[in-house]
Amino acid sequence: MNRFTPLCTALLALTLSCGGSSPSSAPEPTPSGAWVLSWSDEFTGTNGSAPDPGKWAYDLGGGGWGNNELETYTARTQNAQILDGNLVIAAIKETYTGTDGFTRSYTSARLKTQGIFSQTYGRFEARIKIPFGQGLWPAFWMLGNDIGTNGWPTCGEIDIMENVGKLPATVYATLHGPGYSGGNGITTSTALATGKFADDFHVYAVEWEGTTMRFYLDNVLYSTRTSADLPGGSVWVFDHPFFLILNVAVGGNWPGSPDGTTVFPQKMLVDYVRVYKRS
Repeated sequence: MNRFTPLCTALLALTLSCGGSSPSSAPEPTPSGAWVLSWSDEFTGTNGSAPDPGKWAYDLGGGGWGNNELETYTARTQNAQILDGNLVIAAIKETYTGTDGFTRSYTSARLKTQGIFSQTYGRFEARIKIPFGQGLWPAFWMLGNDIGTNGWPTCGEIDIMENVGKLPATVYATLHGPGYSGGNGITTSTALATGKFADDFHVYAVEWEGTTMRFYLDNVLYSTRTSADLPGGSVWVFDHPFFLILNVAVGGNWPGSPDGTTVFPQKMLVDYVRVYKRS
């Protein structure tokens, strides 16, 4: 699949049960060294203001993003603003023509730290309350900062959290690289025993160290992936800086389109994003 974008169309590879409320505290250090905060955004700006331009840039447009998505991404505060200590990304049903000339029936926002912040290895986490509804596709993920020269999937992609609205109690984590991308990504998932993820905030995290990725929900480890999980002959491309992305897509190959049950606007609330390095 040719996509300068996120997200996998992969199916469930592993399902575990996790849950509980989301603590705001930093993760506990492990025996190999304490986690030291290297970058964060606590979204403490004025209500109605745009996200901090010193920390976030935007992807813009409505060309489908390689996944046949139905939204146009904008830089408007209607689609991304600070409210009561959270970043609010709103998917809105409206007819809108973006700067790329595409007219779409939905708008949303896709924020990234590309060109502003990237890091090799560490713990990357966010406390998020995701939206709910058929056709919604919220995500917290990362791309290799060499995407402009090496392209996708050679640059690598780390999906820390993805959800599709038709599966409200399941979130996915996926690694994409050359030979293991799109529907062939290295995918894992976890599910709530009761309720849906949109009911509350949860902390989604990955600890990336060398050739190991550990995925956490609410500070509970639910999956470990290593270079040994790659298909034969594939290359582990997670050895260079990656930047962060937050977005809410509407429609696409994986979630399908909104239907009569989908209520708009839908909002993803992000309490914080924090990145750590080993001391």
